Amino acid sequence: MAGWPQHEAEGLDAYMRPASVVMDLSRLGTLYPYPLSFMRSLTRRLLREKWDIQRAQVSLDDNGYGHVIYEIKTPSAFYSYVIFAKYLDPDIRSDRVIAEDWDMTVTLCEGRVDNDRLEFLRANVPLQEKGRVDTRCIVLSRANKSSRNFEYVVGRLAEGKQPDLDVMAKVGYLYRTTAVYGSGKFGMADWDKVCSEYSDFARPFSAEMFSCFLIRDFSLFKADYVAKRRSPQTAVSMADDVKRYVGIGNATGLGMAPYLINHPLLINNWIEVRETALARIKRSGQVTQETLGDFDCLAQKACQHLQEIATDNREQNIINANAREEMLSCLEWFKARDGLRDWAELTAHAEANCQPETQELLNAILLELYPDLILDLEDSLNVDERYELKPNMRCAEVTSLIEAHYDWALEIDFSDENCLSTFWYASEEKREPRLGKRFEEPGAEKEIYLGIAHSVRCAYDDLKAFDADQSIARFVLKHPKHRYMIRRIQTMSQTRYGEIRANVLDADILPIHLLRCKLSFFGVGKFDPRSRLWVRNTMFQGAPLISDIGRTTSDHWCFPIKPDSDDRAA
Repeated sequence: MAGWPQHEAEGLDAYMRPASVVMDLSRLGTLYPYPLSFMRSLTRRLLREKWDIQRAQVSLDDNGYGHVIYEIKTPSAFYSYVIFAKYLDPDIRSDRVIAEDWDMTVTLCEGRVDNDRLEFLRANVPLQEKGRVDTRCIVLSRANKSSRNFEYVVGRLAEGKQPDLDVMAKVGYLYRTTAVYGSGKFGMADWDKVCSEYSDFARPFSAEMFSCFLIRDFSLFKADYVAKRRSPQTAVSMADDVKRYVGIGNATGLGMAPYLINHPLLINNWIEVRETALARIKRSGQVTQETLGDFDCLAQKACQHLQEIATDNREQNIINANAREEMLSCLEWFKARDGLRDWAELTAHAEANCQPETQELLNAILLELYPDLILDLEDSLNVDERYELKPNMRCAEVTSLIEAHYDWALEIDFSDENCLSTFWYASEEKREPRLGKRFEEPGAEKEIYLGIAHSVRCAYDDLKAFDADQSIARFVLKHPKHRYMIRRIQTMSQTRYGEIRANVLDADILPIHLLRCKLSFFGVGKFDPRSRLWVRNTMFQGAPLISDIGRTTSDHWCFPIKPDSDDRAA
């Protein structure tokens, strides 16, 4: 069977939620990070294995411009992380993918970097898409300053003061990434090579998340560095608990959305692993005084986290406030109980009384309570994506598969113009996805193939008009445009969760739900929507620092909140 069928062997079927609930796009847009999110998995690994991460070469001027080379020793390999930082005119600073210059550019690569290698990287890495690296490089990325926040922090440190955390909470980072590339782009090592030769990064997006982790470290280092050169006599270093509260920002747009549509087996697998973890907790998570206390503390922390999120987006503020209020109501119900038989009793209460946002917040909290029940699943997130046509299957059987597994697509009325009014296309500048209005704007002939629901409907209609006893091979010979969709239907019908249940061609499609879904698996839980098409977010906020490696293996940085005091000694 395609996908990840472990739940069947474990007898979890009774605890697994149905695809009709889980794969609804609006619900996927409410997911929170959880312990198997890629950032969390990465940090556990580097803490557990005690990765040795050093700034081996620092060549910066007083303003922090120049280059820095990190050297990373893991139990199995040696890597270098090369950063090029420069002055960037604020008038040309942009988070848009069409930007051509950035405050810093970076690459993660295999082995030690000598002078010749450094000059090769210096000639190519700052160019990003216009440059070319080689297969010894694993990740290519860039980032921009949050200029106001960075200057504020440097100014405070130079005066001998810690930054005011109320100010920091409004942004939460000093730099934000605008792109993180991997998997063979621009000459880098492809995914097969990463999996086979760089086992430290063989889990999904592990290398990309590690790059963001080191950009965060560099932003903190640079703030201290510039402050001390600005005022050597009075400057202090940022306190460690303040540093942990600072994350790395990210600007994510439509480029991420097609990935979820184009990799349904992978997304099904990610969802199934998450749902399996939740089902294990509902079935086997013992309700004790200790776990009840842990739940109470985590729920209170999550509510405070939501209250501290700062965004100018009115709708997101309402979502956060409602989730907080409903979670506090759940806590009141929870505390008023004489006893709780199991966690399924609590989730059933939330499903009956709360919005999906609060239900998924509750699920995220429960997933934090029992690491021993779920952490073995983190090596199950990869999947071999093969979409195979079964040529001998009868057309009648394929028709039945559609009716059983794509009933949600058949319910859409595509005779309604609104259901087809959006088309997706790739921009000429950098081949990034964009949205067009089919009946108002030109360019629909350049449409990217993402309208899965509509393609299912078209294939179904042609199948109903075809001889039901004929093989599907004969059908696709007569209708070759349906070959891809038939192969996809045959493959995905074997999975538990299958497709994301959405018509992405609809006039009212909200791509931000797709973005949040994928970002939750990365480990992002703090969102600042800038429109329905892109979002700023904060990664690694609350996460351990490089200096914590070897001193702790704690994995309790979910739902980050401000440290207790704003006035700390250096």
